[in-house]
Amino acid sequence: MRYLPGQAQQLPGNRSALAGYQARHFRFEVAAGVATLTLNRPERKNPLTFDSYAELRELFRALAYADDVKAVVVSGAGENFCSGGDVHDIIGPLTRLDMPGLLAFTRMTGDVVKAMRACPQPIVAAIDGICAGAGAMLALAADIRLGSARSKTAFLFTRVGLAGCDMGACALLPRVIGQGRAAELLYTGRSMSGAEGERWGFFNSLHEPEALLGAAQGCAAGLAGGPTFAHGMTKKMLQQEWNMGIDEAIEAEAQAQAICMATNDFHRAYHAFVAKEKPQFEGD
Repeated sequence: MRYLPGQAQQLPGNRSALAGYQARHFRFEVAAGVATLTLNRPERKNPLTFDSYAELRELFRALAYADDVKAVVVSGAGENFCSGGDVHDIIGPLTRLDMPGLLAFTRMTGDVVKAMRACPQPIVAAIDGICAGAGAMLALAADIRLGSARSKTAFLFTRVGLAGCDMGACALLPRVIGQGRAAELLYTGRSMSGAEGERWGFFNSLHEPEALLGAAQGCAAGLAGGPTFAHGMTKKMLQQEWNMGIDEAIEAEAQAQAICMATNDFHRAYHAFVAKEKPQFEGD
């Protein structure tokens, strides 16, 4: 783990606070335990660059140590989420790289998804308008996705002569929408509408564009007010159990739940229930 240089405030016990972090390639704000990350190049539909990929990777790695962040919202400025890799800043230079350079790049982009899946905080994506290529993979790496009727999600790698297996798409997408539907989108590169995405389970819900970010932040705030240690355990098990048989998964969940039963939050919930009060979770 590398802290973001000169940005994260280091706290005792190797913990950090990200409330004061000044992002260089997107907007990042923390309020009431919810971090809102906004891709912020609306004039180009919020494309990614080499530098923004790297900063996203390091930020999500740092979130594993951020005590002040309980949930994360990822969104795009303007009326779009993310158009994928910037044609001029990424696609053009890639045509001039040798194989070691190409592999270093593809591993870095995959590391963004790994970091998103490994950070303990639930990630809620607010997806309006264009959500394409690597942008679709950022959305797919989130835990919960909210969209709008005008959302257009496309895993368009084949449209530029590449395989659909990019950044974990062939592993993640079938688990979300099913093998046949994922195969169709990854082979054709066509856009999935907001209504289709909700029907297929890609979107948890659809909202009016002007209400989308607020809905995502409200969802994240609800999660941030819950038992955040237990949420982190849930996310970890959702990830780990993909590679387990059912017997292994049941045993792993027994161990995970026993750990959660030793937390103060579990005891708070019990005493609140007895007192007919709402539990106040503190994540410990």
